[in-house]
Amino acid sequence: MKNKNILSSLSLAIIISFTGVVAPNAIAASTPAAEQAEPEKGPHRGRMLRDGDFAIELSIFETGVPPEFRVWATNDGQPIDPKNVDLNVKLIRLGDGTDDINFNAQGDFLRGDMVIYEPHSFVVAIEATYQGKKYNWRYDNFEGRTTIEQAVADAMEINTEIAGPATIHQTIPAYGKLSLPVDAKRNIAARFDGEITKLHVNFGEIVKKGQTLFTVESNESLKPYVIKAPINGIITQLFANAGEQTNGKTLLTITNFNRHIAKLAVYPSDYSKVKLETPVSLNVEGHEESFAGKVSFIEPSVRDDQARIVWVELEGRNLAEGSFVKADIEVATIDVPLAVKRVGLQGFRDFTVVYAKVGEQYEVRMLELGRAGGEWIEVLGGLKAGTEYVTNNSYILKADIEKSGASHDH
Repeated sequence: MKNKNILSSLSLAIIISFTGVVAPNAIAASTPAAEQAEPEKGPHRGRMLRDGDFAIELSIFETGVPPEFRVWATNDGQPIDPKNVDLNVKLIRLGDGTDDINFNAQGDFLRGDMVIYEPHSFVVAIEATYQGKKYNWRYDNFEGRTTIEQAVADAMEINTEIAGPATIHQTIPAYGKLSLPVDAKRNIAARFDGEITKLHVNFGEIVKKGQTLFTVESNESLKPYVIKAPINGIITQLFANAGEQTNGKTLLTITNFNRHIAKLAVYPSDYSKVKLETPVSLNVEGHEESFAGKVSFIEPSVRDDQARIVWVELEGRNLAEGSFVKADIEVATIDVPLAVKRVGLQGFRDFTVVYAKVGEQYEVRMLELGRAGGEWIEVLGGLKAGTEYVTNNSYILKADIEKSGASHDH
């Protein structure tokens, strides 16, 4: 993973290293625009817009109400009855269309008829009519927005996906160890006592079910018979050799290491969530890959620490008895209409955001989040389905925007 201190200015270095030449527009395309002069503010802390003697103060008001526009109009510095002014404001958003806002007189100001939802980032187009004359203004009010050339974004591995439906798998963590099933070990003895005339296997040898292990001459019939392997496995213990009497003792042990049971501890708060056949994802110490299984048995008793032991069988794996296991037990599978990958989430002001991508421009989208599970988190509001958004390396955009000092300008 790249150093998280990388800022968008790295794009210039990338261009140099890739091409040896700095394109004339490379810096402009990968760094925020130069700061503009602070706009004039009015007595209500809104933006002042003037045309000759006529002026309006446009403010986003959000004290005790959802954000809305409020406008005060003056002529030659004197307040105008808001009923005498016709006003329309259009907010042109990045990739999200246009908000068309009309105004009604209320007290000494004009009040917009639409909530100004986040982000407060748009091109503002204003048309006012007073005493038969039209006045027009247009300005940029951007926040949480930056531009990065596609070649630079590719070099930085800024990846995107399309927001849409997803299946959320909610899990609880559990820990335990690998054990062998009871039937994984077989102790082999002779059915009839006699002398071992031939040993066909050696300690540590892999044997198959039905393979001959011993030839024994019966003490009663003096006839030879063979002892065969009842399972596949490895000779893990050997207690007898040719020429010895069987004497009813264990001659050898075969162990099948291709089956294990992960015995996982589940605590009281999660008892009711775990059922038989519940899917489980397991990570075994010493193995990079994950293993999948299902709950096959839940022990009825509890340990001294009040944990119940849940069994998950693993077959066909060359694992080691006693290995530590970390598991995620799936307790819910939820289909949601809109979700994003958690890796793309970043903080912006007091919001959790993703960065929407429109062409070579990126802008924050403030999210209302719901249920989470695995790599996904449900989106309840703040993002439209079908939006292209940044997943991997979204922190580069966060750093670039913070470097620009983007403000929340009303």
